[in-house]
Amino acid sequence: MHDRNLSRRTLLSATAAAAGVVVAASPAAARSSRRDRLLRLISRMSLEEKVGQLFVMRVYGHSATAPDQADIDLNLQEMGVRTAAELISTYHVGGIIYFAWAHNTRDPHQIADLSNGIQRAGLAQPTPVPLLISTDQEHGIVARVGRPATLMPGAMALGAGASRVSAQMAGQLAGAELAAMGITQNYAPVADVNVNPANPVIGVRSFGADPAAVARMVAAQVKGYQGAGIAATAKHFPGHGDTTVDSHTGIPVITHTRAQWDEIDAPPFRAAIAAGIDSIMTAHIQFPALDPSNDPATLSRPILTGILREELGYDGVVVTDALNMQGVRDKYGDHRVPVLALLAGVDQLLNPPDLAVAWNAVLDAVKSGELSAARIDESILRILTLKEKLGLFRDPYVSHRGVDRTVGVPAHLAAADLIAGGTTTLLANPEGLLPLSRLSRPNLLVVGADPASPSGTTGPPTTVLANAFTELGFSATALSTGITPSSAKIEEAVAAASDKDVVVVGTYNVSATSPQRTLVDRLVATGVPVVALAIRNPYDIARLSGVGAALAAYSWTDVELRAAARVIAGRTRPRGRLPVPVQRADDPSQVLYPIGHGLRY
Repeated sequence: MHDRNLSRRTLLSATAAAAGVVVAASPAAARSSRRDRLLRLISRMSLEEKVGQLFVMRVYGHSATAPDQADIDLNLQEMGVRTAAELISTYHVGGIIYFAWAHNTRDPHQIADLSNGIQRAGLAQPTPVPLLISTDQEHGIVARVGRPATLMPGAMALGAGASRVSAQMAGQLAGAELAAMGITQNYAPVADVNVNPANPVIGVRSFGADPAAVARMVAAQVKGYQGAGIAATAKHFPGHGDTTVDSHTGIPVITHTRAQWDEIDAPPFRAAIAAGIDSIMTAHIQFPALDPSNDPATLSRPILTGILREELGYDGVVVTDALNMQGVRDKYGDHRVPVLALLAGVDQLLNPPDLAVAWNAVLDAVKSGELSAARIDESILRILTLKEKLGLFRDPYVSHRGVDRTVGVPAHLAAADLIAGGTTTLLANPEGLLPLSRLSRPNLLVVGADPASPSGTTGPPTTVLANAFTELGFSATALSTGITPSSAKIEEAVAAASDKDVVVVGTYNVSATSPQRTLVDRLVATGVPVVALAIRNPYDIARLSGVGAALAAYSWTDVELRAAARVIAGRTRPRGRLPVPVQRADDPSQVLYPIGHGLRY
């Protein structure tokens, strides 16, 4: 599509030049012309259409006009409409967000067809306007679009690789695949600096704990995604990295001082803005040093207008985190949240729990004068400017042919494996157990946690790992013991280890009381060498003892597990370095492994 439009422009320019017409315009003149054109479009919108442009909403179903009956029932129950097309014609929403659980992302062709149907519905409105179609495709543990699309390593894995080239390439290729399916706004990269190991919601979704390193990776990903023609979104402003509460279920409080915010939380967002970020997502967190009212940042004018707009100079689109999350609902009712968010400086209102309540609340606020028409038009202009930048007014449609040329193609899959190959971190290898290539065809047992699989997996982690070892020429047996292994499962694993040469244990966020510790202790006691592989947060090694080797994979998606298997087997060398410190379990003030730690062989 890009090449075709370039050819059109070249042809038009050549034709005009032959006719003696000057077609060149200064950048300022072009911006002024675009602004005037979009303002004319806004002037033709009804108030209801304007309010609708501010909302980005979920919808159930694989089709814009003919979803399954179960999805129709859910749409009627939650939004009073049957389909995506009805949602758009009723509420004139400016965007749709895709979720796997909403049955929007079955396969690439279906996603492309859904996107086209949504755009047809947008252009069938009284004032035709294409939609921004968004999703959370962070990669790693958060991926709404799964196989056969290419799944890249997640943020902390990329942070361990520390390659800006790899981070940009991952964004570029992943962005191209999203664009081919008609997804034009990705809620990535995460710009939070994960300085709290107990953070229950960010963790490996962050690039790391070093603000400067995170800033470099965020900027690289922004360039990658937006270089592919989609909008990137830096999240969660003003920084969600030092929390012990999940904003999905409560309201986190950040206790950083203003000076600490400048030093720790701000650099990645500054870097994103310098890289030309198209949108920034807010956080449902209280940050008293930035706003003593303790309003959630999503509803805070001092934070969103005072700091983000005025101090940092950002004039792009600001989108809320999902408004159905508890962190933004605790202090005010659902009818006040969208109005307060707009007053704070937000442009897009994402996924309110009750669209009718939210939509009517904004409509009434404009009619009453609480929200001025100028304030609404300001946000709509930003949204439409982004839509035009992405080419949606020119051609919002995609094709199966474009999907087949782009999504999950061998070159992208190979690039994902190449990038992942630089991320696995070897934390400990006290007696030189690794690489296993030193042993003669060892017989392996793969046990451990099998968390719910993200979209980028072909099966439980133990199975994926065992299959990867088998493909590398080893003999490997998988045994799932779960995140909280029972006594019976632990005994089964111990018995299964009796005739094996090595046991590989996949651990998942091991706590002080986790039965995973008992599992590892019992396996170590058998005398069979044990390799511990952390498949989520890399802090597990601090609570384990006696293992022959310990590594961090940062996720349990196929691409990262295959990379870890290659390192353990000795087919590739470990190149990842810790992007976060691992503290001692018995004394968190002491660092067991610092940022940058990573063994080699």
